Amino acid sequence: MNAIINEPAQETISKIGKVIFDRMQKNQAIPFGMDWFEDRLMEFSTQNDTIKINLFRFIDAFPSLTTPKEITDHLRAYLGQPETGIPLWMNFLIKFLPSKGIAGELFGYAAKFAAGRMARKFIAGSDFAQVEKSLRLLQKSRLGYTVDILGEATSTNLEADISLQEYKNLALNLAAQSIAKNNSSNLDWCYGSILPKENISIKVSALDAQLDSICLEKSFQRLRPKIVPLLRLAIKSNLFIYFDMEQTSLKEIILHTFKSILSEPEFKNWTNVGIAIQAYLKQSHSDLMELREWAAKRGAPVWIRLVKGAYWDYETVTANLNGWEQPVWQTKAQTDLNYEFLTSFLLLNNTYLRPAFGSHNARSVAYAIAKARILKVPDSDLEFQVLYGMGDAMGKSLAKLGYRVRVYTPFGELIPGMAYFVRRLLENTANDSFLKASMLNSQDEDLLLMKPDATESPTDPRPMPSKNASHLFHNEPILDFSISANRSEMAQQIKMLSTIPTKTYLPIINGKETPTQSFIESINPSHKRHVVGKIGCASIADTNLAITSASKAFDSWKEEKASVRANLLRKVAQKLRDRKYEMASWQVIECGKGWREADADVCEAIDFCEYYASLAEIMAIPKIIQLAGETNQTFYQPRGVAVVISPWNFPLAILAGMSAAALATGNTLIMKPAEQSSVVAYHWMKILLECGFPESVVQFLPGIGEDIGPHLVSHPLTAIIAFTGSRKVGLEINQLASKTDSGVKFVKKIIAEMGGKNCIIIDKDADMDEALSGVVSSAIDFQGQKCSACSRVLVPREMHDAFAKRLSEAFASKTVGPAEDPANQIGPVIDEESLLRIEQRIEESKQSANLIYRADVSYLVNEGFFVGPAIFANADPKSNLCQQEIFGPVIALIPYDTLKQAIAITNDTPYALTAGFYSRNPESISEISRYIEAGNLYINRKITGAMVHRQPFGGYKLSGVGSKAGGTDYLLQFVLPRTITENTLRRGFAPGVPTRGFDLDIS
Repeated sequence: MNAIINEPAQETISKIGKVIFDRMQKNQAIPFGMDWFEDRLMEFSTQNDTIKINLFRFIDAFPSLTTPKEITDHLRAYLGQPETGIPLWMNFLIKFLPSKGIAGELFGYAAKFAAGRMARKFIAGSDFAQVEKSLRLLQKSRLGYTVDILGEATSTNLEADISLQEYKNLALNLAAQSIAKNNSSNLDWCYGSILPKENISIKVSALDAQLDSICLEKSFQRLRPKIVPLLRLAIKSNLFIYFDMEQTSLKEIILHTFKSILSEPEFKNWTNVGIAIQAYLKQSHSDLMELREWAAKRGAPVWIRLVKGAYWDYETVTANLNGWEQPVWQTKAQTDLNYEFLTSFLLLNNTYLRPAFGSHNARSVAYAIAKARILKVPDSDLEFQVLYGMGDAMGKSLAKLGYRVRVYTPFGELIPGMAYFVRRLLENTANDSFLKASMLNSQDEDLLLMKPDATESPTDPRPMPSKNASHLFHNEPILDFSISANRSEMAQQIKMLSTIPTKTYLPIINGKETPTQSFIESINPSHKRHVVGKIGCASIADTNLAITSASKAFDSWKEEKASVRANLLRKVAQKLRDRKYEMASWQVIECGKGWREADADVCEAIDFCEYYASLAEIMAIPKIIQLAGETNQTFYQPRGVAVVISPWNFPLAILAGMSAAALATGNTLIMKPAEQSSVVAYHWMKILLECGFPESVVQFLPGIGEDIGPHLVSHPLTAIIAFTGSRKVGLEINQLASKTDSGVKFVKKIIAEMGGKNCIIIDKDADMDEALSGVVSSAIDFQGQKCSACSRVLVPREMHDAFAKRLSEAFASKTVGPAEDPANQIGPVIDEESLLRIEQRIEESKQSANLIYRADVSYLVNEGFFVGPAIFANADPKSNLCQQEIFGPVIALIPYDTLKQAIAITNDTPYALTAGFYSRNPESISEISRYIEAGNLYINRKITGAMVHRQPFGGYKLSGVGSKAGGTDYLLQFVLPRTITENTLRRGFAPGVPTRGFDLDIS
C-alpha cells in the first residue's frame, strides 16, 4: 500500500466525522409497521449466514414466481428446513402458508407487494414517470442525482439496441425536464463553471452483447457508433455522462472506449463527463495515473467517481476458480486505505481529474474533507455521491453541511434489476458493512472513525490439507486475455506458426523418425488451402515394430520407481507451461479452436500430467495388513502395452490424459492420434522425449485409423486400449478386443469414451439470462464439436416460444469466421467430411422439427469448413435429431409440461454423458440430481469444461466404458491388483500383535 503525503491528523478526521454523524438522521421505524418488520428481517438475516444466503436466493428467484404455489414452494424450500437455522415458530408458520384458493391468492399478492416495497427502497421506479417523482423529492432535499437504467450485460444485439434506445429516451426526458425548471444553483458551481443538473450513468456492457477484452479494438469499434450519438445528445442537451465501471474483465474496454472517444476532436474539450474507478482493485492507482497523463495530454479535465466497488464476491470467486491472482484487495481495511490514498491522489491532481467521492463511510468522507482543507481545495469543488435508498442519511447530512451531494438513482423493471437489488442487500447486511455497523449495530463513533487496520487477516483461499505437500494439486490457471500482454503473445505465436513452410511429420518409433510410403495432409479448417503439415502414415510393419519394441521395454519400465515416472511427467507439465502459447496456437491453426478453447486444452493436459503423477506415487505404496502370524500385502502392477487412440477435438488434452495415465502407472505407450490433429500430437510426442521418457517406452504412429487401428487393437501384445471417439468405432474396438483367437493370453482392458446426446433442462423459475448464456456456450463453443456439448434443450411449454426467440437472437449476435481472429465466437468445423455430414443432418431434421434459425455463412464457403449454426424448435424427442449425436452447432428445443416428463425425455437416449439444469428451486434441483442419467450433471452453469479432479469426466450407457478421466480412480484401469500373503508363524513364534477387526475407513 502506498504512503500518503500530508496525511490529515486523526483528531481532525474524527472531528469532521462527528459533525457528519450529528447531522445524520437515524430513521426510527414505527413498531410493528412495514419499515419496522423490514429492518428486523435485515437485522435477523445478518446474524446467520445460512439464513441470509437462503433469504437472498429466495428474493433473487422471486420475480420469476407467478403463482401463490410457486411462492410458497420456494419459501419452504429455502427457509422451511430446520438446517437453515430458522426459529421453530417461523418454521411452523412457513409450513402452513396457504398456496391455494382465496387465502393463497391473498398471500401471493401480499408477498409481491412486500417484495416490491423492499425493492423500491433501492430502485427509484419502474419507468421515467415514477423516477421523475423521486428526482423531485431529491431536489427538495437539496440533493443532486445521476440516473442509471437497471440491467447490465445484454445477451443479444437486439437487447443491446433496446438498451441504447432507453438511454437516448432517458437523455431526452431529462433534457425536457431540465428546460422546465430553473437550472442554476449555488451548489452547481465548481471549478469556475456550472455543472449540468441532469446527470446520467451508463453501462457499456448494456450497449453491446459481444464485448470481450480478447478483441479489445473490435469491441471498441462496435461500441463507438453507439456511444458517440449519445454523447452528442448529451452535449446538445447540456447533460452530464458518467461511464460506470463494471467487472474487471471489462475494465480495459471501458477505459479504452472512454479515452479514445474523448480524445476525438469533437469531444476533446468537453468536461461534463466522468468515469468510475473502483478502490478495491489493486490496479486502481495505476489506472488513475494513466488517466491523469491522458487528461493532461487531452488538455481538458474529466471527472472521476471514486467508489469502493460492488463486485467483490464475483471478482474473488472468479479469480479463485480460474487460478488467477486476486485483482481486488482481500480485506475491507485494505480497500478503505486504498480509497484514502486514491482520494489524496485525486485531490492533488484535480486540475485534470475532478473527484466525486462515492462512499457511505463517514471515515472515508471525513478524510476527503480533511485532505481537501490541507490542500486548500474549495468546498465548492468537492462532490460526494451516495446510493439511492442506502446513503440517504449520509447524503442529507453532507447536504446540510453545504456540500454538493449526488444520489446514484437506478430505475427500471425488477427482473433486470435483480442483480443490482441483491448486491444492495448484501452490502447492507455484510458483517463489515459501515452502514450495518453504524445504523443497525450502533457501533461507537470513535471506533468507526479510526484509521483502517491493514493488518486485518485477509480472506485468501487456503489449500486443502494434505499429508504430503508434493501431492497438493492445483488446476493450471487459464490465460486471462483481458491482459494485453497475453493477447499480444498469443497473436504473435499464431502469426509466426501460420507462416512457417509446410513440414513433414513422420511416425516416431524407438526415438527415430520413420520414413513412410503414404502421406495425408493436415488442413487448416479456417483456411482450407493452408496445409498445416504433411503426415507420414504408419504401416502395419511400423505398427508391429512399435508394439514389439514397446513390449520389450515394458520389463524394465515397469520396474522403474513410481517417483521417477512421476517426475518425468512433472517435467512434461512444466514444458507445456513454458510452451503454452505455442501448443495452444497449433490447435487454433490445425483444429480451428478459438483462443480460450485452445488455451484450456493445454491447461487440461498440464493438469493430467501433474494429477496422475501424484496419484501414481500414492498408488505405488502397498497396502499392508499385518496380523500375528500373517502378513498381507496388496499392490498394483502395470498391465503392459497401452494403445492410446485419441480424437481431434481435444488434440492435446485427451491424448495427454490417456498417455500420462498409462506412463505414470508403468505401462509402455503407443499413440495413434486422429488424422486431423497429428501435428499437435507430434509436438506432444517430442515433448515426451525431450523430458526424458525412454525412446522405446513411447511410440508415435500417425496415420489412417482404418488401416492400422484394427491391428493395434487386436495385436496379442496389446494389453490396454484407451479410446475417445465415436460410438461406432468404440463398439467395434470392444468387439475386436474381446477376441482371443490370435494368441491373446489375457482379457484386454478397454477404456472408451464414445459421445453423448446431452440435454439442458430449463425450469420455470430459472434465471433466463444465465440459462441463455449457458445454452449458447454449451452448444456452440468449438462449434459444438465436444462430446459434452449441448444438443437438446428442454423448455417449459409456456416459455418455449419466448426462449426460442431469444436463443435465435443470441445465435445471430455471434460472429462466424476464422479461428485465429478472437473476435469470431464461432469458427470452422474440423474438415469437409464433417461439414457435409452436419449439413445433411440439418436438412434431414427439417422433417421432424421447425428450423427457426440458420446462420448464413455463404461468404466463407470458399475459405474454410464453416457451418452456419442451426436451431430447431418444437422438436420430436424420438426423432434422429434428438437421438443421434451430430457433433456440430445444431440444437433442438423440446417443450415439456412437467419436470417428471422432462426427466423421462432427457433419459430416453442411448447416452448418459452430460446434462444440465437451470433452476432456483432446491426441491427441483434435488429431484433432477436423483433421477437424471448423466455421468456429469451441471446445475446452473454450462455443461462443458470439466476440470481435472473437480469434475472427473465420463459417462455410462453407450457414452462410455470405464471410470472417469481426471478422477481419483482413473489410474486403476491401467493396473492389475495383486495380493501376497505370507505365513509368519515359525515354531510357535509369530511377530505382530493379535488383532480382531479392521478399520475400513480408507478416506
